[in-house]
Amino acid sequence: MTTLKLHNTRTRKKEVFEPLNKDDVRMYVCGPTVYDRAHLGNARPVVVFDVLYRLLRHVYGPDHVTYVRNFTDVDDKINARAAETGRDISDITAETTQWFLDDMGSLGALEPNEMPRATQYIPQMVTMIEKLIADGHAYAVEGHVLFRVRSYQDYGKLSGRSVDDMVAGARVEVAPYKEDPMDFVLWKPSDDTQPGWDSPWGRGRPGWHIECSAMSYELLGESFDIHGGGNDLMFPHHENEIAQSCCAHPEGSFAQVWMHNEMLQVEGKKMSKSLGNFFTVKDLLDQGIPGEVIRFVFLSTHYRKPMDWTAEKAREARGHLGGWHRFKRHALSDPDQTFTGKGVDDRIVQALADDLNTPLAISTLFKIAGEAKMSGSIDSDETIRLYESLAFLGFEKLDPHRLERSNAVNRAIDTVEVLSRLRNDFLEARSQAMQSKDFSKVDQLKAAIADAGVEVRMSKEDVELVPGPDFDPAKLEALK
Repeated sequence: MTTLKLHNTRTRKKEVFEPLNKDDVRMYVCGPTVYDRAHLGNARPVVVFDVLYRLLRHVYGPDHVTYVRNFTDVDDKINARAAETGRDISDITAETTQWFLDDMGSLGALEPNEMPRATQYIPQMVTMIEKLIADGHAYAVEGHVLFRVRSYQDYGKLSGRSVDDMVAGARVEVAPYKEDPMDFVLWKPSDDTQPGWDSPWGRGRPGWHIECSAMSYELLGESFDIHGGGNDLMFPHHENEIAQSCCAHPEGSFAQVWMHNEMLQVEGKKMSKSLGNFFTVKDLLDQGIPGEVIRFVFLSTHYRKPMDWTAEKAREARGHLGGWHRFKRHALSDPDQTFTGKGVDDRIVQALADDLNTPLAISTLFKIAGEAKMSGSIDSDETIRLYESLAFLGFEKLDPHRLERSNAVNRAIDTVEVLSRLRNDFLEARSQAMQSKDFSKVDQLKAAIADAGVEVRMSKEDVELVPGPDFDPAKLEALK
């Protein structure tokens, strides 16, 4: 069996992964708060843990892996969106939940085995909170219930912070009913305009952190194998999850391995609406950038390193994927046949088994593609391995026609670069012709450029290429 090594945030080192039960490997990943479209940063953990899910299924068998990713559908951001739009909260959460599933599906992400909604588990949250109070780990005051952080001695070990340091660095206003500034909310009161449920502490709603603890316990038990999410969740969300879960269920150990992906940037800068570089997944899809291109760019950077989304990376990814799918047309007797990933090249599996080394997996794809082209035969083993490996990495539903459509969208960007290169080629060909007195190559190049609707204006020193009214970018692109 393949040996997996994963970097465990809790221990701060890469470890051999040994599941609690090889017949029941369990993973929980924090999902979205559903009040708006998923932005590009939201998509990164989805793709990262989708790759891990595929790897676990390959190693232990699809029937022996349970992947849970939740939806937070009760939250103050959702309440604010409802107040702002005048729409019912349930309508907003239902719509945005489906948006998320559609957008992530376009990136090739498999749906988890379980996708619990927080509002479906309110009774279980109340039960957990009652136990925390009974055991002295939480207290009720003024309609709120708060967790006593200092009652859990290991608080801060995941993020590497001490409670005293956290208090000293806190900038938030401390509520007067808190026993300690670090205590966090498990339950809070709701007014008539807010969603609420009856509880022993009055009508209210859960705090954010208790949701994941209750849902993971109900679906995966008091101990499970992997907990994942973006590193922005490490503190306070994951730290609080550990505290309340271990105190409510001391017989268990909660998550064995903690995995966190780094954040995403756009063109070298933090993604921000104020900087004008904020994109939702839907924005990019609507711009003609296929989901498979987004996925390829994501996988080209290791999950524990910051990922920089750039137009150039998207262009390169489109070119690679388009080339592999054009190769299908003459390398396979049935270019439309489907691949499941079961026949993945073992080199790909070994790359991912080393802490999800997706950059190595991508570079290995290029080697496999080279071997497939060198084979020179239809339906060769090398070619089959290429497309099985692509499917294993989440590119099983790639649409070459969609990639071609994305070419058209991006031609405006490419045109300037192509014209510049053709101008240099033309100048070099003319210079050589002046010496050899053979202008046939110059004439051929000039005719091809003119056929694309580009006027060739020549002077003794220079040449200018000017797109005319009949300009055809497709013909120009063929001259690359």
